[in-house]
Amino acid sequence: MSVIHDPLSEEAAARIILSAAAAGSPLQIRGGGTRTLAQAGGRDILSSANLSGIVAYNPAEMTMTARSGTPLEEIAAALEKHRQMLAFEPLDLRPVLGTGGIPTIGGVFATNASGARRFVAGAARDSLLGVRFVNGAGEIIKAGGRVMKNVTGLDLAKLLAGSRGTLAFLTEVTFRLLPVPEDAATIVVSGLNDAEAAAAMATAMSMTVEVSGAAHLPESVRGRVLGGRLPDGAATVLRLEGLAASVAVRAEKLSAAMASFGAVSVLDAGATAQLWREIRDVQPYADGTARPLWRVSVAPTVGHQLVAALRLETGVDAYYDWQGGLVWLRMEANPEAELVRRYIKALGGGHATLMRASAAAMATTPVLQPQAEAIAALSTRIKEKLDPAGLFPAGW
Repeated sequence: MSVIHDPLSEEAAARIILSAAAAGSPLQIRGGGTRTLAQAGGRDILSSANLSGIVAYNPAEMTMTARSGTPLEEIAAALEKHRQMLAFEPLDLRPVLGTGGIPTIGGVFATNASGARRFVAGAARDSLLGVRFVNGAGEIIKAGGRVMKNVTGLDLAKLLAGSRGTLAFLTEVTFRLLPVPEDAATIVVSGLNDAEAAAAMATAMSMTVEVSGAAHLPESVRGRVLGGRLPDGAATVLRLEGLAASVAVRAEKLSAAMASFGAVSVLDAGATAQLWREIRDVQPYADGTARPLWRVSVAPTVGHQLVAALRLETGVDAYYDWQGGLVWLRMEANPEAELVRRYIKALGGGHATLMRASAAAMATTPVLQPQAEAIAALSTRIKEKLDPAGLFPAGW
């Protein structure tokens, strides 16, 4: 049976890691326990649950430092008082994965969890200024700081973001913030097919209206968001944010441009917030099933081509975020990993992660995108430096 270690300090975590290294016993790192892909497999678990609390918050400089186990809702509550936010809109996958747990700020950065604004504001790692962590040799290391600086050499803070607990045990993170926009609206273009939607989104992004969200919901998906209140037909949705007067002017300009593609309507700030939260959290596929779900990242211009090719060979449902560069694929039966990755390669490359499937499928399917040979070699060298004893096994 796995033993769960809940250190109260970095020093305690270091002692646990040193003891595990001496015993040759790998550790599974756990944040809030919200993702099913991080299975201990009989290994002891090193949890950040007790490393919680905001260490420093400077609203004037729009930076915050928090311990890795701090619940995300605690971070959000503190930011709300000063009308600030995380720029990258961290997503909550509990509904679609059917899991519990509590999202933590360390888990957000460890998985590089980034939502709808990612294609214009950057990923979670782009907001990360500094980290503290314990490596596989039990050493406590600080990288980066509370201000953005130009550095030479290896950026350890950025390196650990998205490493999924395979390189080190995060204990503290420092990150930048953004003001909450005063107003928001969403332009809805109805009735476009996937290729037409890709063209409409590309046109919107080429305009000087500062679109902060661009997604396409085919007819099969449209009724599963916003309580089915979107207009009939597939919905191509474009978000605008900022000062109220500016949003109004930009919405008028964007609506006029989109009228050449299809029927246009506008959602107010309240509906906009709900819609983009549901797109971010993959609400259309939070259906209580284990039908295979892929998160696919490709060039925005080829997302619809990937889906069209797959539909010729297997049952698949899909919708698009990040101007088409993020595709959520739900398969009807089997994961079809070889097929999905073969078409991604043929269309210029990308990444496919199997987020959900039956236990049997998860056990037999390569969940993460295989790395190119050169990247795999570099990853191995980095792993050897930060985790020389191989204490932190590969996984989600």
